[in-house]
Amino acid sequence: MAAAVAGEEEVTNRQVILKRYVTGCPTVEDMEVVTGTLRLAVPPGSPAVLVKNLYLSCDPYMRTRMTKHAVPSFVPDYVPGKVLDNCGVSKVVLSGHPDFKPGDLLWGVTGWEEYTLIPNPVFCHMINHREFPLSYYTGVLGVPGLTAYAGLFEVAKAKKGEHVFVSAAAGAVGQIVGQLAKLTGCYVVGSAGSDHKVNLLKAKFGFDDAFNYKKELDLNAALKRCFPHGIDVYFENVGGAMLDAVLDNMRHRGRVAVCGQVSQYNLERPDSVDLFRLVGKHIRMEGFLVSEYAGEYRRRFEEEMARYLTEGKVVCVEDVAEGIEAAPAALVGLFAGRNVGKQVVVVARE
Repeated sequence: MAAAVAGEEEVTNRQVILKRYVTGCPTVEDMEVVTGTLRLAVPPGSPAVLVKNLYLSCDPYMRTRMTKHAVPSFVPDYVPGKVLDNCGVSKVVLSGHPDFKPGDLLWGVTGWEEYTLIPNPVFCHMINHREFPLSYYTGVLGVPGLTAYAGLFEVAKAKKGEHVFVSAAAGAVGQIVGQLAKLTGCYVVGSAGSDHKVNLLKAKFGFDDAFNYKKELDLNAALKRCFPHGIDVYFENVGGAMLDAVLDNMRHRGRVAVCGQVSQYNLERPDSVDLFRLVGKHIRMEGFLVSEYAGEYRRRFEEEMARYLTEGKVVCVEDVAEGIEAAPAALVGLFAGRNVGKQVVVVARE
């Protein structure tokens, strides 16, 4: 193990903490930006790394961690008074880990703060493609991109000629799912919450069709209009009424990849959906965790996605909030549909 480095310098460290557990829609008042100090040091003999955070990712799943669960979920609840964490891009300041040295650029799980001491950086990875904006590693080259790739190809097993529907299609994951499905030779339709986002789906991301679900009085009719012969693959990001309508329009042997259900996160009692409809059409509905696709699979994805970006076959849209003080509002804005594309918070530009 590399020798740990310890310093005496202290720096101010602005942090976003959870003030209280959340019921219903989160507000900026549920979080607080506080300022503390941090000694730039790594415990001797430890594999820890001290990083300066550059970009933070805002993701809807963070809402589920803001509620106290009686039965533990696959990811731990946040703790009131403690710093939030999520994926981000960071620069190594000090390191006791043999694989990382000062100056290295990493992406992975870090704190919502200016500096984070990561005791064991098992969920941190080197940034291999500096020719792209570093923020891409919070999106298209990071967890959202890997989620889209693995969910579409490993879980839903989309094939050329199939009909694919993507909800929340202008978001960080959805925009990539649609483009990958088009590259595969699928017919692709997406839903989004504004006319501007619908135009993006068709004009920028190359979807065959798209609709504004807020303007549709009958989601079932909207899906029948876009898919007169039914849906083979549904990439599920929304849940609730949309999932209910999709199941009525699935084809035999259809597949549903359950990535998220953003419409349900702020409800005390989730909407019920009659899953008996899966029986008659032999529909397969499968949830998945992106963490299952680490290691060599992740590296293969990164190289393939980098090639698509270089060749202009995949593009991405980011919604950038400046400064850590903007992080709470950026996160809350996800649930009002204020973001267009991947929501990123810039903490520092190196």
